[in-house]
Amino acid sequence: MPEIWLNYGPTDVVLDIKAENLEQKIDADGETLPDTEIKSKLESLDISKPTEFVVLNTSESVRKTLSIILERYEEKSIPKPSILADKKTVNEIKNYFPEHDSISEFSNMEESSSKLVFVGEMEFDGLFGYETIATRLLKKFGGELMLSAYEKRKGNLPSPGQDVENFQIANNFANKFCICSRDRKTCCTFKDLNNCFTISNL
Repeated sequence: MPEIWLNYGPTDVVLDIKAENLEQKIDADGETLPDTEIKSKLESLDISKPTEFVVLNTSESVRKTLSIILERYEEKSIPKPSILADKKTVNEIKNYFPEHDSISEFSNMEESSSKLVFVGEMEFDGLFGYETIATRLLKKFGGELMLSAYEKRKGNLPSPGQDVENFQIANNFANKFCICSRDRKTCCTFKDLNNCFTISNL
């Protein structure tokens, strides 16, 4: 029986796990797009209007996507936009872009008068099946709806990579802000008064 050692504060916790429980590999359908196609999709983003970019999680894909977007601002000689980040990731985003002087905490969706562009990477999630922009917004701002999503879980075992009912609660919550959340690898979601669309499969 394999042993797995997990860090827990100043000590380690040892887990004995049956070998057959380690045989299943969780994977998601989708393809990794080449950089040229990613850049082509990001060209559809209108950067002529006041825009703020909201980053709810960090990864190499998120860093690369933001870099491509910021390069467009430089190419067109447009002042770089503000970047808003979750409190726990603000310092990491600042490390990504040390010369960018407008990076601050994202705490309220209603405070911004600019168009919000959400950048995030989809991951597996034990409760929702997938962690997306919609689920992250629900966890951050959903309150009672988050409790409702937890109550709709089927059993107490995690369901990563599965299509579960409570995921729709997150989508419905995000739709109130005209946010689409059908992301695969990295997703840039665009919210303005009249239009909402998603670049997926990045």
